[in-house]
Amino acid sequence: MNNKRRDFIKKVAGTAGMGMFAAVPFQNDVNRIIKAASAPLKTYSSPRLKFAVIGMNHGHIYGMTEAIKRGGGELKSYFAIEPELNQQFGKRYPDATQARSEEEILNDPEIKIVLSAGIPIDRAPLGIRVMKAGKDYMSDKPGIITLEQLAEVKKVQKETNQIYAIVYSERFENRATIKASELVAQGAIGKVVQTIGMGPHLIRRETRPEWFFDMVNVGGIITDIASHQFDQFLHFTGSTSAEVLASQIGNFNNKQYDNFEDFGDAMVRGDKGSGYVRVDWFTPTGLGSWGDGRLTILGTDGFIEIRKNIDPASGHKGGNHLYLTDNKETVYMDCNAVELPFGPQMVDDVLNRTRTAMTQEHCFLTMELALIAQKNAVKIA
Repeated sequence: MNNKRRDFIKKVAGTAGMGMFAAVPFQNDVNRIIKAASAPLKTYSSPRLKFAVIGMNHGHIYGMTEAIKRGGGELKSYFAIEPELNQQFGKRYPDATQARSEEEILNDPEIKIVLSAGIPIDRAPLGIRVMKAGKDYMSDKPGIITLEQLAEVKKVQKETNQIYAIVYSERFENRATIKASELVAQGAIGKVVQTIGMGPHLIRRETRPEWFFDMVNVGGIITDIASHQFDQFLHFTGSTSAEVLASQIGNFNNKQYDNFEDFGDAMVRGDKGSGYVRVDWFTPTGLGSWGDGRLTILGTDGFIEIRKNIDPASGHKGGNHLYLTDNKETVYMDCNAVELPFGPQMVDDVLNRTRTAMTQEHCFLTMELALIAQKNAVKIA
């Protein structure tokens, strides 16, 4: 802070009190503004593999489908037990065929990987059937909602050696978070000490299906939403083992739903760093986004803050905002031109039997931490 600004703050605080001071805008402390970009992803003139979709109960399935298509996948077929979901999905992808049953897809030798965003309680059992049919599986988060499901999924995955992937899209499908991965890997903020992940959401009750409000179907707010934050904690700290130190859940503002949770948080400690997680359904309708999702990555030589969906009061439009502060300066990066490598990496892994998108151990540990935090959470409302 320069001398002029320090003197100004003292003057305002001394003459008008902190009420006046809180209304005075600060000068822009960003030293540089950068439009971040990355090398264009490879494009494919012909399909590299064929894939299918089973279950479209959450809209995330569309982003998942587009990710595999970016990697050179061709959507061959889809199926849901709900006629209206088949109809909606078919309108979006008219070149794909609506299968007559789940079994038709599982028995199709051309299908190499199956995607699902079904009701969360159904995702792990489907994944087990997919792996036993000799195909890889990619689920929306949470891909597993109980520790018992996790144990069975791990058993079948080991037996079949198929890929069981869970799409933690707040990292894989957010361009600023992809850029943060590059910066951390380059040592831009030194050794990562802690992550703080915030996942607020807009509830929009009138748009939600009945199953959404029963935690039996979704596993709980920490299992569901906070799996994103546990993924980012493990990824950015580089931790390969971790323990949940404390967690809590509550239903503060939706008492009409007996088995609903609208708040959760947790503290976690890993072998290479620590983390704090908070998720909720309290986004106000005046925000202009479904949630002011943020990630702060604290390092020994600086920190990164990601504002994933919106950057209130900054003047920056849309999402994918990154702030990097080191020992020299603060830099703002517009990350909207950063490429998303997850889809191509996932297709590579299916074809080459590699784990470049995400290791199997990381995928399972993320859900294990979320499940333990959920199971042991203290109910505070």
